[in-house]
Amino acid sequence: MKRLLSSALVLSFFALMAINSSYAQDWPKIYGPNGNSEITQDGLLESWTESGPEILWTTNVGIGYGGPVIKDNKAYLLDRDDEYGDIMRCFDMSTGAELWKYGYEAPGSVSFPGSRSVPAIDGDYIYSCGIFGDLYCIDLNTHQPVWNTNIWTGFGGEAPATDGGGMGGFGGGAGSFPTWAISQCPVVYKDMVIVAAQTPEVGVVAFDKLTGDIKWKTESLGGTGYVSPVIVNVVGEDQVVMVTATSGGGGFGGGEADPSVVAGINPQSGDVLWTYENWSCRIPSSSAYDAGNDKILIIGGYEAGAAMIQIEKNGSSYSVNEIYKNEDFGDHTKAPIFYDGYYYAQYTTNERRDGLVCMSEDGEVMWKTRREPVFNKGGMILVNDLILATDGETKLYLIEPDPSGFKPISSATLLSEGGLSDDPMSRFGGATQNWAPLAISDGKLLIRDQSQLKCVKVTQ
Repeated sequence: MKRLLSSALVLSFFALMAINSSYAQDWPKIYGPNGNSEITQDGLLESWTESGPEILWTTNVGIGYGGPVIKDNKAYLLDRDDEYGDIMRCFDMSTGAELWKYGYEAPGSVSFPGSRSVPAIDGDYIYSCGIFGDLYCIDLNTHQPVWNTNIWTGFGGEAPATDGGGMGGFGGGAGSFPTWAISQCPVVYKDMVIVAAQTPEVGVVAFDKLTGDIKWKTESLGGTGYVSPVIVNVVGEDQVVMVTATSGGGGFGGGEADPSVVAGINPQSGDVLWTYENWSCRIPSSSAYDAGNDKILIIGGYEAGAAMIQIEKNGSSYSVNEIYKNEDFGDHTKAPIFYDGYYYAQYTTNERRDGLVCMSEDGEVMWKTRREPVFNKGGMILVNDLILATDGETKLYLIEPDPSGFKPISSATLLSEGGLSDDPMSRFGGATQNWAPLAISDGKLLIRDQSQLKCVKVTQ
């Protein structure tokens, strides 16, 4: 009997380990489970047929740039219908069938219309923020909201025009609604969900993740941009790091502009611990990247390039040491990927066509693809030791990261062409604008264009 009981316990243990292993493969937030766009997948296909990897299913979605998350074989996407509002949608990862949806009224159009952000899942709840600042906590079991608030008008921001025009300066300023709307990917940390309001009154805000009560808020940190806060670990402690825009947002109004502000914040109290102000981006979108060893990499588009900083602590005081800056490495919309001592990012903006760029952790740019091939704001994930990347247009690539040069292994056209030519500003984004972040779980990669979400089988 003891032997049977022992065997049963062993079987139960391995069953539990298998369950935990499947959970570990979830993609619960932007940039994945560890926040660095990395994941391990067994049996990754290292070569494709001419037609590319198998598309398991396709489903229609609204226009936009928002990316999915995955938990327990279900995919979640904050979709958008400008005539109605924002819609949280849940899909079966095996079939693509829509399992449920919850929408709320938030009608109106913005420049580069459609969805923006990536939700975050924590336990039985999913957190999302719509283009007009509607922050929602939705119960995954009841499919109903637990609480909601508005992170823009709730903190002194002016109500937006909802006809796609009449908004404030580029990136916003003095309370005017940001030209390209609210782009916040919520950060769940312990008992809080953290977002950046970026109004003249408030910078970053932490809410109780179960009740929506405000835990803390900072004063305004700088110009309004499109960056979400992130958690980094420096000097042996977790900190919230936020990147702001140059003063006045876009900085297209002429005259001198204050630099961007990078701020380190105590995640328990909201106290600002340090700031760095020797880097400027008029329209920042990329979150800060935890570079390890108390270092943080800041990158942006619009010629902003990169800055590597190191945080030091002496007693209760913090200081920032700038290690280097390099204008030849950046990313218009996303954080970089790091592998074996080198960073990889897509640095195509309005001003430059550098394509996929590789830079050493010491700040030396190793190579650029430029237009051959072009990489323009696509999503990227490091799977095992290979990069899966969309090019921002129509192709999915499998790439071997190598500082000696660009080494594509396979590529396939899987996304549809199409920009948003009816929006006057969209001409600056090019004819095709497939810029959404990616998500992967259990060998199934989620990619999207301006009309469809596709599930691609990338393992054997």
